[in-house]
Amino acid sequence: MTPTPPRMPDRIYPTVVHLLADAARHAPGAEALVFGERRLDYAGYLSCVAGFARELEALGARGERVATLLGNSIEACIGAYGALAAGAQHVPLNPLSAPRELDLMLRDSAPRVLVTDAAFESMLAPLAAAAGVHKVISVGPGHRLLDAWRCDGIAPENLPAPDDLALLQYTGGTTGRPKGVELTHAAISTNVSQREGLLPTREAERILCMMPVSHSYGMAMGLFLAAYCRGTLVLLPRYVPEDVLAAVEHERITVFPGSPTVFTGLMAHARFAQTDWNTVHTCYSGAAPLSEETLRRWRAAVGAPVYEGYGQTEAGPVLSFNPAQGAVRSGSVGVAAPLTEIQIVDIETGERSLAVGERGEIRARGPQIMRGYRNLPGETAQTLRAGWLYTGDIGEFDAAGYLYIRERKKDMLIVGGYNVYPREVEEVLFSHPAVLDTGVVGVNDDYRGELPVAYVVLRPGAGVPEDELLAHCRANLARYKIPARIHIVDALPKTSVAKTDKKALRQWAAESAQTITRKTP
Repeated sequence: MTPTPPRMPDRIYPTVVHLLADAARHAPGAEALVFGERRLDYAGYLSCVAGFARELEALGARGERVATLLGNSIEACIGAYGALAAGAQHVPLNPLSAPRELDLMLRDSAPRVLVTDAAFESMLAPLAAAAGVHKVISVGPGHRLLDAWRCDGIAPENLPAPDDLALLQYTGGTTGRPKGVELTHAAISTNVSQREGLLPTREAERILCMMPVSHSYGMAMGLFLAAYCRGTLVLLPRYVPEDVLAAVEHERITVFPGSPTVFTGLMAHARFAQTDWNTVHTCYSGAAPLSEETLRRWRAAVGAPVYEGYGQTEAGPVLSFNPAQGAVRSGSVGVAAPLTEIQIVDIETGERSLAVGERGEIRARGPQIMRGYRNLPGETAQTLRAGWLYTGDIGEFDAAGYLYIRERKKDMLIVGGYNVYPREVEEVLFSHPAVLDTGVVGVNDDYRGELPVAYVVLRPGAGVPEDELLAHCRANLARYKIPARIHIVDALPKTSVAKTDKKALRQWAAESAQTITRKTP
């Protein structure tokens, strides 16, 4: 039976700043943000956003970019909305990124203002100077806090237009460099309503957010979702099982966004069975496939369904979800969001639409699709063709219109919900003077989805141990990109045209996967 196509909800906003202003108008005293002992209602939230936006405008941010390097906090939420309300393009940077990666992103984005946790200030100072940043604002406990305007009663002025650029979110690049995805206000705001069309929320939900709000998933399923339903966003600094379980009970969580890493990790924890999940009625999963056994065990233990979805940064990010008003199909990422068209096309040309059950590349089009990659016209032209976003993922539809992701066309891994491009890891390994050749592939991991594994050929006479190469990776890569294991070998397998044979490497990695233990701290 084919599901009824989901419909857009009645509430659609020009921008997410309008969305927040509407929440403050209709529910001014409702609790908006919770971070530890700090709490902020919607009237105070909007005033803080307006006050910070005025400050950013005075610094010349309108029409420019404002980058943020902030862990989950009240400051991260006000910083994001403040940048958008100031008419700037927000550039959320991942605090897990290594200095080398931040340097590349800052130089490419050239932000007018950089807002950072004070702990990163000394590390960022030379990078900000090299990128020509006009002003660095340090925030956080013991320093400046961004809720100073909570009682001022001011509102944002000169709100941005729907067609203005809103976000510049960086994702890994197949060339070894991060790519900046440019999204308009209309794209991200419409996508919030598209998600709502598949997964309607209740008024005043209480949403737990342990995923980074700098990540597209954290923004879509946390920051913007909470404001849409005029609910409470309960922020945790990071995923720590004990803290998550305590927050579920203490904060009476109703909506629980997670990932395979979170679901499997929590069920393995000693306190899981004693935790009261009675208030939770909905769970979301993204970033990587969730096994049927995990879904079954979670539903039996918690009593709430897990809705799996699919998307990517280039798509605002939501493309599909298992609908709340329909069947939840294990192994499927659901049906296309409202106003979204998804096709399976042949891998060779990308132009021939395939039939039900046939596997091919997934392409999509809709109002949430990116404008392009910043400063990368060639990659933009390759990814956006004739109005379609070519995702690089291989999938198929069943007869009921449910989408299944089978593999990835791009040479990309998903480690704990984060995209990892082997080429980027290889470039770092190549930069070590002892490395002659290297190839990086992924192996399946029950906890993180996948783990990168590197094979390295050393230069003649070099006697560098694995630990030294791992230390080199730690200094130049975010932790989740660091190989779980580095194998030093005499030679890499090659194809007939002298390219590294990744298929053979994956076979090597699969055969040795049982011995893998992560050596990173």
